[in-house]
Amino acid sequence: MVTLAEVAQHAGVSASTVSYVLSGKRSISATTRQRVERSIRELGYHPNAGARALASSRSTIIALMVPLRTDMYVPVMMEIAIAVATTARTHGYDVLLLTGEEGPDAVRRVAGSGLADGMILMDVELDDERLPLLRESAQPAVLIGLPADTTGLTCVDLDFKATGALCVEHLAGLGHRDVAVIGEAPAVYERHTGFAERTLDGLRSAARETGLRLLHRPCEGGYDATAVTVARILDERPDTTGFVVQNEAAVEPLLALLRQQGRAVPEDVSVVAVCPEQVAVQASVRLTSVSLPAQEMGRHAVEQLVAKLDGRGGDEVVLLPPALIVRASSGPAPVR
Repeated sequence: MVTLAEVAQHAGVSASTVSYVLSGKRSISATTRQRVERSIRELGYHPNAGARALASSRSTIIALMVPLRTDMYVPVMMEIAIAVATTARTHGYDVLLLTGEEGPDAVRRVAGSGLADGMILMDVELDDERLPLLRESAQPAVLIGLPADTTGLTCVDLDFKATGALCVEHLAGLGHRDVAVIGEAPAVYERHTGFAERTLDGLRSAARETGLRLLHRPCEGGYDATAVTVARILDERPDTTGFVVQNEAAVEPLLALLRQQGRAVPEDVSVVAVCPEQVAVQASVRLTSVSLPAQEMGRHAVEQLVAKLDGRGGDEVVLLPPALIVRASSGPAPVR
């Protein structure tokens, strides 16, 4: 491995000058800086991470907490994680991925060990037990998700309440009066996960405003669970002509079940989904949907955190506005 001394010799400067160029702690003339940077590139020098951390009291690492649960759609979580990692790299940070369900213990471990300069937390609950520790800690942090109380926190998320409202308003505008919601797995609501609760709040608020009758049923996903959920919905509300699906694992089973029952989409039943765009366009019927801006959320979270680490950012909440794209799965309500 190339050493700092070898870079100094190649550039014709002292080792301390190379160190100052790397750390930015002292002003170096543009000519000298360019000469040192050229030597670094030509020799392929990479500063030792441990030594750099000791010298600067910074690890240049961001801890990303992603509890990978079986009741969550992992591809979306990982798409956000990849966006965090790639954006962090452009700012000179590496990402430490923590996937366990340690809760406050993980926050305590990262904040107390100097393992990372800052944290990004995902899978945020309305009353997340990690938040008191975050508020007490001096460690900069950003949430991808929205708790009930955002005081003293920096958050970025899709506006899920507006998302739910948008789905109902679309179906109400097409004349649908009875709409059923196939939601996430029951455990997601039992944990009071923010995105699911906020979507439901938006759905119900818009249903009251438009006079639409709404029925919400959680679903584990998969064919068998979706079949039971759909049968239950149609038994309770046989006049249902619209479905809103916030459960990627239930999308294709729902479309298959409707076909088996002879219900054409969208002539007899309209379907609107809150899901990744890839799921919507690759479904057997191209779905009208509100897509999840996973990459945008990951990018915003890193930029907010880097701003805080540089002393430029304060506490703020960024809610990304939803956009509903109309495709082949929604149409006018059938005339009874």
